[in-house]
Amino acid sequence: MYLAHTAHWQLLGLVTGVLAWILIMAATGLNEWRLWFVDDVTVVTSGVAWVGIWRACFYSHALSGIENCRGIGLSDPFAPAEIAAAQVLMVLALLCGLLGNVGAAAALRMVYFSALDRGNVRLAFAAAGATYLTAGSLCLVPLGWNMSVVLNNGSIDFPPEFHLPDAPVRQQVGSAIGIGVFASALMLVSGMLFLVCFGYKVNDLLSELRFIFQNDIKDINTDKSIE
Repeated sequence: MYLAHTAHWQLLGLVTGVLAWILIMAATGLNEWRLWFVDDVTVVTSGVAWVGIWRACFYSHALSGIENCRGIGLSDPFAPAEIAAAQVLMVLALLCGLLGNVGAAAALRMVYFSALDRGNVRLAFAAAGATYLTAGSLCLVPLGWNMSVVLNNGSIDFPPEFHLPDAPVRQQVGSAIGIGVFASALMLVSGMLFLVCFGYKVNDLLSELRFIFQNDIKDINTDKSIE
């Protein structure tokens, strides 16, 4: 019963973790990691291109399609290191987040719906919290790296079929990075919420040891006074 009454923070952590995982998935798939502003509007008639970690897109009235996109693969030689790293790390963050959600849901199921086998609940909470923290950290690395490159107006050596210059006139951080940073923060908060229960266990253990130690000292003093 004690765990059922003290696991509300972990339940909030699961809800937060699920929301963070959805937002990380959205940030991973969005094209708006970088907004490239170009001065030559002959092909890129909108004057701006959206560069994501999987593709680059822009609107054009000069080509066959209004919205034109070209894929960016992990093995493409022109893909910069920060985009290649983002492709790998964001997928790993999604996998870790999914694993954390499954583990957290299983642990909470033991707390609220199982009267037996509660001995490993605190350990399961700690594992879920650590997994959430790992997911949030994996997500923050490529986001921070790509944000730094954008702020320094980094270039990409696009092939001719992309119809994009190597470097834009200027560029700015896209909405996908903002969503990803918010999702990473939520994922880290979720991990900390799950580690609260593990912290309670450590504090309770220290309190018990302190209580036992104090009683032993009292018994020793009592024996000495009797002698």
